[in-house]
Amino acid sequence: MLVILFIIALAFSVRALTANFIRAHLDDPGWFPFGIYAAFDAPAQDWLDGRAPIFWIDDSTRTDKAIYAPGYPLWLAFLYKTTGSRSPQTAQNVQWVIDSFAVLLIIGVGVTAFDWRVGLCAGGLAALWPLLATYGAVPLADAPTSWIIVGATWMLLLAAKKKSLVWALGAGALLGVSCWLRANAVLLVFFWAAAIFVFVKATWSRRVTLAAAVIASALCVIAPIIVRNALVFHAFVPTGLGAGTNLLEGIGETERGMTEFGAPANDRDVVEQERTALNASQVAGFDLYYPNGIQRDRARTRRALDIITHHPFWYASSVVRRMASVLKYAGQPNGIYGSAGINVTSRKSLPPQSQGRVISFLVNVLGMAQSVLRYLLLPLMLVGIYFAVRRDGRCSGLMLTTIFYYLVVGSLMHTHIRYGLPMHALLTIFAAVSLTKIAAMVSERISRRRIWRTGI
Repeated sequence: MLVILFIIALAFSVRALTANFIRAHLDDPGWFPFGIYAAFDAPAQDWLDGRAPIFWIDDSTRTDKAIYAPGYPLWLAFLYKTTGSRSPQTAQNVQWVIDSFAVLLIIGVGVTAFDWRVGLCAGGLAALWPLLATYGAVPLADAPTSWIIVGATWMLLLAAKKKSLVWALGAGALLGVSCWLRANAVLLVFFWAAAIFVFVKATWSRRVTLAAAVIASALCVIAPIIVRNALVFHAFVPTGLGAGTNLLEGIGETERGMTEFGAPANDRDVVEQERTALNASQVAGFDLYYPNGIQRDRARTRRALDIITHHPFWYASSVVRRMASVLKYAGQPNGIYGSAGINVTSRKSLPPQSQGRVISFLVNVLGMAQSVLRYLLLPLMLVGIYFAVRRDGRCSGLMLTTIFYYLVVGSLMHTHIRYGLPMHALLTIFAAVSLTKIAAMVSERISRRRIWRTGI
């Protein structure tokens, strides 16, 4: 319990210091994409002021209102209502505190999959890691989605170990809840169902039951959004728009994308290309998803798939480079794939009056520890996967399914390092496996040397 309290205190300290930096840069789109936040904030404000419903869409022409799932606006409306303050700082202050306690979920996954040593070590790494701390302090849907996915993965492990239908239903339901915040995990449930058949040691009928429970509960939770979109737009839109846009922009951001294929690299270029192609210069409010956003996003998908099918090997190499970029935890920033977080320092994270004091020295020491961790994490994760698979291939396989989904499937289109927060969180467990294995080997070697010297 003392170790857990220390881990929570460490997570709280790192996130509080990181939040101070982010709070000072809320007007910098490099650290806080306020345009995306505005898309969540507007429906929350409209609902609280009685101007529009927060879930239902009254106007079937406003396909731009279906870009994002409605969960995060609901979350913001709840925070605004309960706190009486409507600002990004309100969401930030709540989310970084919850994120500090979310390390308990990582501890739980580590303990369930392996043992207490691995779980506690993973919690300590997650508490200190700049990447998780930074996006835990950014008021967007990424961190809350990560909490839910990690919690759902924990339930999936419990379902696999106990062969429990209840835990399987809970895992699927939580995954469905995550899709109310971000659509990224909408296909993950089918990967989990396949993983149950491969990695769960049970009878065939029990595996079928568990897989069906995961899928059914996830679909039941997601269903209201699908039904709403079908009724309003007379089209199948799972939880949001953007798949075609991200797929096309993923091509446009490559070295051959714009020059050879004419693929746009960002939202602005997409809008300008389509404005010209559709002769829509006089259309009021012409934007990425208005008007006819569903049809236009599907046209982007078809255009992107046509390029991919004609250049599959080139595109595969682009996906591999994208995967490497979102695993780049140290060195220069990732550019279009986002920052891997900040190391806390007294200059960045403390007010001027605290400079030069003892707390300033302690914060700088904390930042130096974070800097070392950046360079150690990826090698520890890769080695840890090897040790983990040898130790418990079934639990490792279930966790690696989620990691594979975010790393490989997520990299098939334009991605960002913050989109894969659940993957990064789960990878800390494999890094912890490495550290505990190294510690055990060192301890064993010391014991052998002591026995050799003393003869006892």
